[in-house]
Amino acid sequence: MSEESKRREALVYHAKPTPGKIEVVPTKKYVSQRDLSLAYSPGVAAPCLEIEKDKNAAYKYTAKGNLVAVISNGTAVLGLGNIGPEASKPVMEGKGLLFKIFADIDVFDIEVDTENIEEFIQTVKMIAPTFGGINLEDIKAPEAFEIERRLKEELDIPVMHDDQHGTAIISAAALINAVELADKKIEDVKIVVSGAGAAAISCSRLYQAFGANRENMVMLDSKGVIRKDRSNLTPEKAEFATHRKIDTLDEAMKDADVFIGLSMANIVSPEMLLTMAKNPIVFAMANPDPEIKYDIAIATRKDIIMATGRSDHPNQVNNVLGFPFIFRGALDVRASKINEAMKMAAVKALAKLAKEPVPEQVNIAYGETRLAFGKNYIIPKPFDPRLIAEVPPAVAKAAMESGVAKTTITDWEKYKDTLLERLGSDNKLVRLLLNRAKLSPKRVVFAEADQLNVIKAAQIVYEEGVAHPILLGRKETIEALMAEIEFDADILIIDPKTEEENDRKNKYAKVYWEQRKRRGVTYYSAQRLMRERNYFAAMMVNEGDADALISGYSRNYPTVVKPMLELIGMMPGVSKVATTNLMMTKRGPLFLSDTSINIDPSAQDLAKITQMTSKVIQMFGLDPVLAMVSYSNFGSSSNEKASKIREAVSYLHSNCPDMNVDGELQTDFALNDEMLKEKFPFSKLVGKKVNALIFPNLDSANITYKLLKELNQADSIGPIMMGMKKPVHILQLGASVDEIVNMAAIAVIDAQYKEKWEQKKTQK
Repeated sequence: MSEESKRREALVYHAKPTPGKIEVVPTKKYVSQRDLSLAYSPGVAAPCLEIEKDKNAAYKYTAKGNLVAVISNGTAVLGLGNIGPEASKPVMEGKGLLFKIFADIDVFDIEVDTENIEEFIQTVKMIAPTFGGINLEDIKAPEAFEIERRLKEELDIPVMHDDQHGTAIISAAALINAVELADKKIEDVKIVVSGAGAAAISCSRLYQAFGANRENMVMLDSKGVIRKDRSNLTPEKAEFATHRKIDTLDEAMKDADVFIGLSMANIVSPEMLLTMAKNPIVFAMANPDPEIKYDIAIATRKDIIMATGRSDHPNQVNNVLGFPFIFRGALDVRASKINEAMKMAAVKALAKLAKEPVPEQVNIAYGETRLAFGKNYIIPKPFDPRLIAEVPPAVAKAAMESGVAKTTITDWEKYKDTLLERLGSDNKLVRLLLNRAKLSPKRVVFAEADQLNVIKAAQIVYEEGVAHPILLGRKETIEALMAEIEFDADILIIDPKTEEENDRKNKYAKVYWEQRKRRGVTYYSAQRLMRERNYFAAMMVNEGDADALISGYSRNYPTVVKPMLELIGMMPGVSKVATTNLMMTKRGPLFLSDTSINIDPSAQDLAKITQMTSKVIQMFGLDPVLAMVSYSNFGSSSNEKASKIREAVSYLHSNCPDMNVDGELQTDFALNDEMLKEKFPFSKLVGKKVNALIFPNLDSANITYKLLKELNQADSIGPIMMGMKKPVHILQLGASVDEIVNMAAIAVIDAQYKEKWEQKKTQK
C-alpha cells in the first residue's frame, strides 16, 4: 500500500462511520417518562443536594470516580512536535480508547489552547471538579515539569504526566529484572541516558529511587554530555550534570553497564556496544526506530539484555503496561494524588509479574512454547490479562499505606475479581488472535476474491501480515477491484475456469477421481467440478498448494460445506463436524455451539460437539467452562429433548471427569453464578465463569448467536469449523470485512495447530 493509501485509510478510519474514536453512552434506563424525570428534573435535585452537603458524594452519585481527563495543549505530540490543540485531539481520543479497553476507565479529552503555563494550570484547576483524575499528555518540556508539579500540589485528585512517568515506570521494572539477570547491583551499575527531555529526567529520578547512584549516571542531550561546567542548564538537566571530563556518547559508553535511549534513531554503533561492560543492558526506546537496531545489537553482543519500544522485538517498553492500571488503582481508593510510593508499587508489581508463570493465553498470543523470565522476557506483555488484577491492587495498597487514599479496600480477592470483570466486552481476544496469526502466517485461499468485501479483507490480511492470501475468481474482476482499493501487491490470482489453469485442474481432477471413482464420479465430472472454485480451493488445500481456505461470502452455507466434506473430510475419530461462534460479550468471550451444521444432534453428537468446543477454547488459551443448555434444569423435564442433554452430560462426566461441564441448565442459571449456587449448589459449574454454551439443536444456537449479534451488537467470530481434517472455514452469507479478517486469522491459527499435530504424529 502506498503512503497516500495509508494516509487515506487512516483518515477514513477516524471519520467513518462516526467522526472520532470515543462517545458518551448512557448508563441508566431512559425509556420512560419516569426514567427521564429521575435522570433530570425533578429527580436530579436529590443527588445535587446531597453533593452540596458533602462534595465526596459526587463519587457516589456521578461518574466522577471513573472519569479521567486526558489534557494537552499539543505542544509535544510524539513524532509530530508542536501541532497545536485541535491537531492533537485524535491522539488524546486514542489515549481515551486505551484507558477504556485496558482498564475500563472513561475519558473526556480536553485540548487547551494556550502555551502559557499559568493559563494552562488555571484552566485545569477550574475544570478539575468534573474528574476523578487528570492525565497530562504531550506537553513540551520544561513547561511540563512545572505544570505537573503545580497541579499535583494544588489539586486533590490524581495528576500524572504520562510522557514523564509512563516510560519511567515500565523501564524501571525492566531495569530491576535486567540488573538481576546480569548479576549486578543497581547501586553499582554505570548508567548512560541519551536524552534529557521529560521522560529521560523522570526515568533517571525513578531509577535513583530504586537505588541507582547519581554519581554513576551520565546524561546527554543534543549538545553532548551534560557536564557541571556547561552554562545555561535547566534545573532538571543540572540535576544530572556530571563531573566527568567527557563530551561524547562514545566516551560515555566505555565500561557502562546500562544504556537508556530516549533520543533518536541509530546513534549507537556496534563499536560502542563492544566497549560496554560484561552483560550490558541496552534499552533503546526511541520510536519508531531505536538508537540501535535490535538485530544489530544482539548480533554484536551475545551477552546483551535488550529492550525497545517496538512490539516486534522482545521486551517492549510500552506505556500501556502502566497508565491505565495506575489510574485504575488510584481511582478505586479515591487517591488525592499519584505519589512516588504508588509509582514504585507499580514498578514492583510489573517486575514481579514477569517472574511468574505465564498464562497459556499469552504464550499462544505471542507464539511461544513457554514464555519464562529471562533476557528475552524481563517485563510482562501488553496483552497479559493478569495486569489488571496485579498492578491496580499494588497501586491502591500503596496509596492507602502512604496516606493519600480517601477510601479503603479490605477484601482484596473480591477487588481482584471485580477488576477481572472489567475486562468484559473489549476485543483483547481479537487482538491476541491477530497477533498469534502474524507470528507464523500461512497461505490462505480466498475462494470468492472477486467480491469487494473479500478483496478488502485480503488486503488487510496481507498488509497486516496475518496470512499470505491466494485469490480465486475472475482475474479481470479481481485486478479491477485491487486497483480500485489500491491493493498493489504481487499476489497469486487464480481463475479455475481459464485454460491457463488446465494443468492444475487436470491434476486435481485425477486425484479427486481416484478417490471417488467407486462412488459414481467419472473423470469428466471430476474435471467439470474442478472449474468450481470451492472444489478447486479444497483441492489446493488437500494437495498442499495452500494451507487453509475461506469461502461462503456469497453462497449459502450448505452449498459451501458439501464440497469440503466430500474432498477434505473429517479428522480421525470425528463422526460429525460442527461449528462454534465466539461472541465478544460484556461479560467476556462466550462460545456458542453448534450454530451452523447439526440440526438435531443426538446425545452422542452433543457430547462430541462439547469435546470439540473445549479444544477450540483451549486453542485460544482459555480454560473451558461449558454449560449444556436447555429449557429445563437438572431433570425438571422428562421430555426427550431434555433427556438427551442429561445423557450427553452423563457420558462426559464418566469419560471426561476433568472437563468443567454440566447441565442440563437454563441459560440464565448457566450465566448467573449466584443463581446457580443458590438453587443448584451441587453443580460442577458453581464458582466458575461459564465461557461456552452447548445448545440442544441448530434452531436455538443459530437464533441465539444472531440475536446477540444484532441486539447487543456483540462482535462475532465464526462459525468456526470443528472436526475437519484440514483448515477450512466458511463465512456467513454477506460477512463484514472485519468478520472475514478474523476468520482468516482463525484459519491461520487452525493451520498452525494442525501443522504441529502432524509433526507430533510424524515424530511418533
